Amino acid sequence: MSMPESQQPQQLPETAMRRLQASTQGRPCFTSDLSVNEFVLTTQAGYEPLGLVMGTCIYHIGVQTSRWSVSQELPVLTQALYNARELAMARMESEADTLGADGVIGVEVRAARYAFSSDVIEFVAVGTAIKSTEQRNLRTPQGRPFTSHLSGQDFWTLVQHGWAPRALVMGTCVYHVAHLSFRQVLSNLGQNTELGVYTQAVYDARELAMARMQYEGQQVAADGIVGVDVTEDAWIWGEHAIEFFAMGTAVARFQPDANPVSPTMTMPLTD
Repeated sequence: MSMPESQQPQQLPETAMRRLQASTQGRPCFTSDLSVNEFVLTTQAGYEPLGLVMGTCIYHIGVQTSRWSVSQELPVLTQALYNARELAMARMESEADTLGADGVIGVEVRAARYAFSSDVIEFVAVGTAIKSTEQRNLRTPQGRPFTSHLSGQDFWTLVQHGWAPRALVMGTCVYHVAHLSFRQVLSNLGQNTELGVYTQAVYDARELAMARMQYEGQQVAADGIVGVDVTEDAWIWGEHAIEFFAMGTAVARFQPDANPVSPTMTMPLTD
């Protein structure tokens, strides 16, 4: 069985290749979205930044009908958002691989919509490619750079305690929430009462997104997932359709917990 397109190394545009090649020629001058503190702590963890890497994908979202009175997942829309995000991530990883990076930290996955088409969404993945200065290999078992949305400070803490990021893992679910019947609407008028139909639908949708994120973590042999965030967005699908999106960094232990030394600034001795 062949790998899905989004999991294969991506061919980069010529403009991206020129930018990456220029950053490795002569005296390298890296670019980074790390703050000063993040930059310093990343170097103290034994890694140097190589450059800002990115990937993008503009995706046309198809149409899927749903039953007005039934809560159900909309798999066509779920798959579209999965593919678009994964393609953006894969292209960012290919840029990092071109630079010879061990991984990418501080990854952001952003979405944008454009006025020229209401059913088009762009996903952009951006992060800082880094490489070990101590011959430490944190690449994935497939030989690709790891990805993580952790900050430079969190990355330093993770490494100091014997843990390593494996991959940025995601789970999504686009769900249609059933409308209340006319009788249900009338019965709720003037009352404080739970809307069980809505509660159950939202519960099911979030659980699907979480389960898919956990499955991705298992696929990269992670011991856990940190920094998990679950968000909701109505996007463009109209009333009663919503996406639940879960994202976190899968991590694994690579050595017993050490006694980490806090990062400190040493002052020169004076007489």
